[in-house]
Amino acid sequence: MDYEVDLYLRQKWVDERLRHADITEVMDLNDPNLVKAIWKPEVYFPNAKHAEFQFVTVPNVLIRINPDGEILYMLRLKLTFSCMMDLSKFPLDSQVCTMEVASFSKTIEELRLEWKNVRPVIMGKGLKMPQFEIVKIAASDCQESFQIGNYSCLVAEFYLSRSVGFHLVQSYLPTILIVVISWVSFWMDVDSVPGRTTLGVTTLLAVSSQSAGIQSGLPQVSYVKAIDVWMGTCTAFVFCALLEFTFVNYKWRKVGRPPMQSYRVNGEVATVDLPTDPIKQAIQFEKKDPKNAALARKIDEYSRLGFPLIFAIFNIIYWSYYLL
Repeated sequence: MDYEVDLYLRQKWVDERLRHADITEVMDLNDPNLVKAIWKPEVYFPNAKHAEFQFVTVPNVLIRINPDGEILYMLRLKLTFSCMMDLSKFPLDSQVCTMEVASFSKTIEELRLEWKNVRPVIMGKGLKMPQFEIVKIAASDCQESFQIGNYSCLVAEFYLSRSVGFHLVQSYLPTILIVVISWVSFWMDVDSVPGRTTLGVTTLLAVSSQSAGIQSGLPQVSYVKAIDVWMGTCTAFVFCALLEFTFVNYKWRKVGRPPMQSYRVNGEVATVDLPTDPIKQAIQFEKKDPKNAALARKIDEYSRLGFPLIFAIFNIIYWSYYLL
């Protein structure tokens, strides 16, 4: 929720007191004691969390006085600005981070800040960011109101678009492969219990570990992010594949009802569900119900098409919603 900037702050104004006949050419001052003796605008950065003045190898400050009294005041700073990001679409999000410069002690009647007309904010040549691409920079004026008066301020807005390449390789592609691997169990034999159980549990643990690794590097926000929706859905697909096997295996092992047999007891006819012979009884229990066995195979066949189709529909909805 913050970003660091190494910048040159350049301020320019005209001081009539320094329009002197003895100043015939541009004069540069970099002695801190001389710099302190000249009036300078009292500006600060309202949304800065930390600031450092650069001293390597000498104090990075310069005042240039022109013969007409125009002064250029330049110094180098390293600042950390706060940027309250909305991560609801992370990692497919775009952010706007601001840098504010305002008058500290003088009201707008005493000091008015204005951007340079041409290229007020200049980025370093070849500057690149690992996570974001800088889309554009917008410079505008603003005004801060307090009980003691109104103060002039300037705002630079940095429009950033997050680079998705890293997350495609590290997050999306691995989870897609894990979900696809979980579907292999649909092509395995129904009574292959150890193989299908191992595959289902392994893929479930893999997608859970992947989700935990992603969440460990993100801010703890109270709302649902795009990556949460993705990881939750992938976990649900893997879990449903394991549940499908559990149901199919239950149907496959379910035995049919043995035929009714009749016996005459004291001249009356009685019916029992099981044969009295223990050997025949065991054989009856080993026989599977043909209807349940056929249903188990049908569920596997439908799952081979249904799971990929539903996952493809989810991908279409997901990417269309978060990218548009």
